[in-house]
Amino acid sequence: MVLLLRTATAGPDGGSSSGELVSHNTMGGAELEKTAFLQGLRWRHHTTPKPSGPTLHDIVAIVPARNEEVGILTSLNSLARQTWRPDRIVVVVNNSTDQTEHFARQFAADPRTPRTDVLLMRENEHKKAGALNYGIAWLSQRVGGRLDPVQHVLVMDADTELHPRFIERARKVITSDPEIGGVSAVCLGRTGLWRNPWQRFLLGMQIIEYGRAANARFQTDVHTMSGAGSFYRGVALQSVIDKRGAVFWEDHRNLVEDYETTLTLKECGWKVTANQLCIAYTDLMPTLRELLQQRQRWVRGTVDALRARGWTKFTWHSIATMILGLLGVVYLVGWGATQLADAVASGFTQQPIFWFLFAFWVIYPAVMVRSLGWKAMLVEALLIPELVYTIVRAYWLLSSLLKSYFTPVSTWK
Repeated sequence: MVLLLRTATAGPDGGSSSGELVSHNTMGGAELEKTAFLQGLRWRHHTTPKPSGPTLHDIVAIVPARNEEVGILTSLNSLARQTWRPDRIVVVVNNSTDQTEHFARQFAADPRTPRTDVLLMRENEHKKAGALNYGIAWLSQRVGGRLDPVQHVLVMDADTELHPRFIERARKVITSDPEIGGVSAVCLGRTGLWRNPWQRFLLGMQIIEYGRAANARFQTDVHTMSGAGSFYRGVALQSVIDKRGAVFWEDHRNLVEDYETTLTLKECGWKVTANQLCIAYTDLMPTLRELLQQRQRWVRGTVDALRARGWTKFTWHSIATMILGLLGVVYLVGWGATQLADAVASGFTQQPIFWFLFAFWVIYPAVMVRSLGWKAMLVEALLIPELVYTIVRAYWLLSSLLKSYFTPVSTWK
């Protein structure tokens, strides 16, 4: 099967073209497309020697987009507004049935935007991983067959908006240490999307959750690179290609391509890090059903990846964190509920440990979200909102574990 690649390009000279078959290489268009498809969508070991030529691109951004007509222009415009702009953007429109391609080409045709290529991938059974590999394979062909001539590769979701200084800050971090293979964004949720009190609660708790996670991001050895925004060293991605044939693991069962690639980067000897100033603003889930679907996909995919790899020096932290999360659920519904019942039965004044724990539960969560402002601190200090959300979190954790062991993974066309 041959997939047609179409490109819309706006270059520094202001010229643009739309709907043109990609055939800038010396080989024919169909042959080039087939080569890109094979390189990006099949696992095989590359033995091509590393070229010693000059850097052809400083920063190339790859944006996979499937039915993202609502947010694609916001995402692309956030790239155009960067203080350190990418010199090339590659949008991979895959399996879309809406106007995503149209809006991407509209952006590409604007002479004020960075040079933009729009690739049309009509059939993609490997979800986001397949789209990313397709874009990476196409880019590799443009620079000689390997990613070494590309200094940095930015991968971001099409429903994400990057802080205007994201690239500038990420580039500074990654150049500070030659062993760093990737810099992950910290994600913050977009506000002002609620329509009723329940949505206000649900979205507000997600904002607090993202904010707390951002504060807890370590400088080294992060759990996973964020799909919302990840800044990679080109040679680091090439090392993954050399190891297994493509950057992202293509399997219809793979639900967390970013986490699996993070593990592979570590196995290739690269450090991965995050920076609190590298911010990506991402969509929140407005309904409980959508929230559970999203989190079950994330957690179930993580469990699948951990089961496939087992206990290693790169997975033990994730496994331990998940076990502690389960113990927290047991504590919440077991010992904690028992202590509360005893306090009610015997009188709170007879239970000093209850007051100690109560003070801890009020103060600690509030302090952890102080960077989000006094409203977030007040919500956490009230306890009830966080307890309700904890029950929801416990449900998606337990249900994801059960699904990983007992149900197959569904796919989309």
